Amino acid sequence: MLGNFALNVIVLALMPYASSRLFTVYNTCPFTIWPAMFTDLNVGTAIPNFPTGWEAARFTAVSFPVPDNWKAGRIWGRRDCDFTIANGPTCLSGWCNGGLLCDPGTGTGVPPASVAEWTLQGDEFRDFYDVSLVDGYDLPMRITNSAGCPVADCAVDLGPICPQPLQGPFDSTGFPVGCKSACAANIDGDPTNSPNCCSGSFDTAATCPNSNVAFYGFFKGNCPNAYAYAFDESSGTALWTCDSNLNADYTLTFCPSLNGTDPAPLSQSTILSSPTVVAAPSATTETSATLPASAQGALSSGALSFTTMSVQIVLVLLAGGSLLF
Repeated sequence: MLGNFALNVIVLALMPYASSRLFTVYNTCPFTIWPAMFTDLNVGTAIPNFPTGWEAARFTAVSFPVPDNWKAGRIWGRRDCDFTIANGPTCLSGWCNGGLLCDPGTGTGVPPASVAEWTLQGDEFRDFYDVSLVDGYDLPMRITNSAGCPVADCAVDLGPICPQPLQGPFDSTGFPVGCKSACAANIDGDPTNSPNCCSGSFDTAATCPNSNVAFYGFFKGNCPNAYAYAFDESSGTALWTCDSNLNADYTLTFCPSLNGTDPAPLSQSTILSSPTVVAAPSATTETSATLPASAQGALSSGALSFTTMSVQIVLVLLAGGSLLF
């Protein structure tokens, strides 16, 4: 009798984790970074029960459960942060509204930033994931998984080799830690109607081919397995999928080795907390970027990453607007 009772207790204790995946975020950079996480609540209401920002010392890893139906989620890294700053940029790159903990409604991260994106259990019961450079670049990253599905990555440090018009921001030594997208750098002078931003009359895949996007070859040539611009799915090496029935666990590695073999972490922790479901935002909820209806539908079906949101954020900044609400 006691044995059956104990077994039932164990089963009940494990129930919150039965519908989740294990995500590991590993910082192999030789310096501290501050990872951040955001979920677009207009697309899905299941969110990881984990802080939306944390400090990651060099060669440390943390694992936590993520809902197996997490939709439109993104994780990125921030560099050179000072969270005593009350207003404005708290980090040299990738800063967000909210400080250390990114605001759940508006804390999407400010470009330039390399972004890892997921929609789990999307179209045809597949996981969709990618490494996006649509927001530009600030850290090398790689997404691997436990199911043998394809690797998404941008393992090359693009900062030192970034074309001069795109370089920045720079650290205190003058080193370029970031590489802006052609849209964020405002190469053509009109971000509201730009082939570099895929905006205005260039807002479809047909009217915004990669051949018209400045420096597309630089980003795609150095990081062929990453999203290099808003409509890069046609390349066949931008958006990756994995059968959701495989229940893949995912690892995001910052500053991964070029040969694919990373050193063991000096410290690793696992946070066992059940996923959370929150109410969807109301129609009056303000967010840092408004997605067109067509993009919302594609995001909800799991067939598109945050590329449209990224462009919208850039357009707000270039127009002199603020992401603070």
